[in-house]
Amino acid sequence: MVLVGSGRCRDATLVSSASIFQGVPKEVFHLIEKQIRDSFASFLRGRYGAEVPVVVEQPKQASFGEYALPVAFALARQLRKPPRAIAEEIAAQAPAMAGVAKLEVAGNGYINIRLDRGWYGRALLEGRGEAPAAAADAGKVIVEHTNINPNKAAHIGHLRNAVLGDTFVRMLRAAGRRVEVQNYIDNTGVQVADVVVGFHHLEKKSPDEVRALARRPRFDYYCWDLYARVSQYYAEHPQALDWRRQTLHAIEHSEGVEAEIAHIVADAIVDCHLDTMWRLGIAYDVLPRESEILHLKFWAKAFELLKERGAIYYAEEGKNKGCWVMAASHFRQTQASEDDSADDAKVIVRSNGTVTYVGKDIAYQLWKFGLLGLDFHYRPLRQYPDGHWVWVASEEPGGMPAPEFGRGSEVYNVIDSRQSYLQDVVVAGLRALGFHEQAEKSIHFSYEMVALSPRTCAILGIPLSEEDRKRPYVEVSGRKGLGVKADDLIDKLIEKAKEEVDSRHPDRPGEERLRVATQIAVGALRYFLLKFTRNTVIAFDLQEALSFEGETGPYVQYAAVRARNILRKLAERGETLPDFDAMLDAEAMARQLAAEDFWQLLLAASKSGAALEAALAAGEPSHVARYAFQLAQAFNSFYHDYPILAEQNPEKRTFLLWLAVYFQRQLEWTLERVLGIPVPEYM
Repeated sequence: MVLVGSGRCRDATLVSSASIFQGVPKEVFHLIEKQIRDSFASFLRGRYGAEVPVVVEQPKQASFGEYALPVAFALARQLRKPPRAIAEEIAAQAPAMAGVAKLEVAGNGYINIRLDRGWYGRALLEGRGEAPAAAADAGKVIVEHTNINPNKAAHIGHLRNAVLGDTFVRMLRAAGRRVEVQNYIDNTGVQVADVVVGFHHLEKKSPDEVRALARRPRFDYYCWDLYARVSQYYAEHPQALDWRRQTLHAIEHSEGVEAEIAHIVADAIVDCHLDTMWRLGIAYDVLPRESEILHLKFWAKAFELLKERGAIYYAEEGKNKGCWVMAASHFRQTQASEDDSADDAKVIVRSNGTVTYVGKDIAYQLWKFGLLGLDFHYRPLRQYPDGHWVWVASEEPGGMPAPEFGRGSEVYNVIDSRQSYLQDVVVAGLRALGFHEQAEKSIHFSYEMVALSPRTCAILGIPLSEEDRKRPYVEVSGRKGLGVKADDLIDKLIEKAKEEVDSRHPDRPGEERLRVATQIAVGALRYFLLKFTRNTVIAFDLQEALSFEGETGPYVQYAAVRARNILRKLAERGETLPDFDAMLDAEAMARQLAAEDFWQLLLAASKSGAALEAALAAGEPSHVARYAFQLAQAFNSFYHDYPILAEQNPEKRTFLLWLAVYFQRQLEWTLERVLGIPVPEYM
């Protein structure tokens, strides 16, 4: 099944295709930094017999140069000399390095390094440098994200998870890592059971009737409302919770009408979720399912391992009597959960024999690292417009050869911060089994919740009390039916963006304006969800997200569009780009880059790799979003200050055109390749 066509699926053209600059930008700045570290380490060994770490810093002020070395301070005690004297000695004797113009001693012993501007500009023009590449033995990174319960429509909180996870995947791939994207489907859990209760007990529907409903548009919306009704029914009729328990048992054992309805519901809702996420350019490699973890005996195998190695024990007495539990001593952190105090053991198997979902998560984590000795069967689920298939776990072979899934060397679980305790239990399970290396490489990529601004609630038609209207943000609850569905939010963003596009470009074809509005909406939403650090609670504001001014997606997109427009205007004049290689030799570059404004602009534009590296080191996609904004600010200043096409000096005009093209490349690479934000044709 191809991910285009009916329902809320969107055509691939609504998500921008790869730019002509789809390769990783060559990192000349990083190349020189590496050369400095290696050259100075070798020099210090030969000159002083010293093995000291060569740290390369960024000077606090641009006037101090491009790099700063504090190495003299590290040598001072060993050589029994003042740091400044050592720095002066090193600066006088250090070997020459390509691209380095001068070493200067500053303060009490810093060595500041100035680059050869002509060499640097020429190196960028020629594409010299290193594209990030993973070491041959780096292994595969598994990133699990989205993980929406397949019982109702996705909401804005799910979008933050998916956008963070997808962007982190893009960051890793841009850095040369091999990444597998997993979206875990909990198709046997309480949330699915509650929707089944609604269909089976409240609406008295047969499996065939549910199947017919599932074929209709917006089945996920229908289930959203039904889920809220069931929750309200439980509140008014607590005895009905027996229905939930019976349904859970039927689903886990794949027995009866309830299990059949659960299968229909979960599969149909997963289809809806995939449609929704593709609207934002988010795709997956494989969808492991909880049902197969049970039916293919993943949990049974993990349970035996946990018992055999003493990772869990059977409680003979106390509040956990009859349960299999994990001792609190295995936990690295102590965070209270809803049903356990920080000092308590964690129940893995309940006294009635059912496994808690943290137990199933332990089995799943073992499989991810290839530690379980078992595997799923797979079947192809659907094909994305670029030809990429997403596979789903299956109890039987799918008839088409599947790639090898799992067996990762690192695993990142993108799950909200409220699940920190349970994620720690999963890691504790690995550690208790003796898999210490894999425990260390199990990373909880946590994030805080998303709320809505009262203004956005009003725009979306969500009724608020007078008290809620005065709050800085309004929390949402799927169980209560209070919230904004992801597709409704995307639709509203497109609607508002199209109003702006229509007012600016009324003569453009309607289909074209819709495509541009969709790209702006996607950029607005993705950027808003990315610009905050992961531990920040977000109050999503629709108007702020869509603004063409300030730190927003449309502002950054507009800068990239402006860069393209320079080339478009050049073509409209009947001109072509000059031969940069022939006209901008190192001497010409040096003449133009002698202007401090141009030099600082070029330096800012050439540090995309540094921004990516810092973001990966911190696990913060917001660092790349911030870099994109700063790059857009720098380009907009350049665009306003220098009328490129009106420039009369031939060499300067050629240089300005090259700088505009370079900015365009860096902006498009950062937006489309790393942040997943399309660049529209116009704005």
